[in-house]
Amino acid sequence: MTELLQIEGRGPGRTRLAKPPWIRVRLKRSQAVEETRALMRRLSLNTVCEEAACPNLGECWADKHATVMILGSVCTRACAFCNVATGMPDAVDPREPEHLAEAVGQLGLKHVVVTSVDRDDLPDGGAAHFVACIEAIRRHASGTTIEVLTPDFRRKPGAIEAVADALPDVYNHNLETVPRLYRRIRPGADYAHSVSLLARAKARQPQLFTKSGIMVGLGEERAEVLALMDDLRGADVDFLTIGQYLQPTPRHARVERYVTPDEFEAYAQAARERGFLLVSSTPLTRSSYHAAADFRRLQAARRARADHPARG
Repeated sequence: MTELLQIEGRGPGRTRLAKPPWIRVRLKRSQAVEETRALMRRLSLNTVCEEAACPNLGECWADKHATVMILGSVCTRACAFCNVATGMPDAVDPREPEHLAEAVGQLGLKHVVVTSVDRDDLPDGGAAHFVACIEAIRRHASGTTIEVLTPDFRRKPGAIEAVADALPDVYNHNLETVPRLYRRIRPGADYAHSVSLLARAKARQPQLFTKSGIMVGLGEERAEVLALMDDLRGADVDFLTIGQYLQPTPRHARVERYVTPDEFEAYAQAARERGFLLVSSTPLTRSSYHAAADFRRLQAARRARADHPARG
């Protein structure tokens, strides 16, 4: 039976689930971690690793990998799962693309992930800034492959196409959860629009790898996850990530269940059967976890499918 803990200050009967052994991680401190942190501070760059309290920060930063969060550190949305601050957005820093390119060069990255807060206040949702960042990296680190993890650009005509036309190597947009839970978990977003975004990016630039991720443990049912997989394959998405939701603070949506490693493997098998080029499904999987290695695996999987199309 799963252990229950009382939440202090949340009233009688309010409980939260204790983390099982397979989800507990300790932050690895190393010189590389501190060097990465210092570089980000010097260049005034934000990372989603820190802002979202990612459990894999120590491992990734020790390997000189970080997911940079552009367009400030304050989001215009208030999603129930996310630890990024909500409020009045920061002013867009026109120097950020060059600073980002400098960081990529200094860290010696072969693959970089660029994400952002939602910027509903901007006419294009920040799409032009994404394009500027891609172009700056290509100027200063031409050998680095680029993955973008964009917001939904809802009600921002032309934004999806502008980012796709900048030709990142991977276009990622996370669905986060099943449609039934959107109103509670992802208010302000629209499930059908997010699926359409991925389809439009691939239709615009078919050579792009497209990618999406979800969290489990929020109250979704297995059948709903399988239906979501079908929707993503209908949008020709190549890569699916599935990880355990972890509650950042008592103010955020609670964990309804810790999904077992065996269940994660069953989801991975279901995704492979549906024809995804790649799937990562483990408790600690996050959208950008092992992104560089996964990009190489994506390339290999596409080559293998081209050589043996009947296996796709």
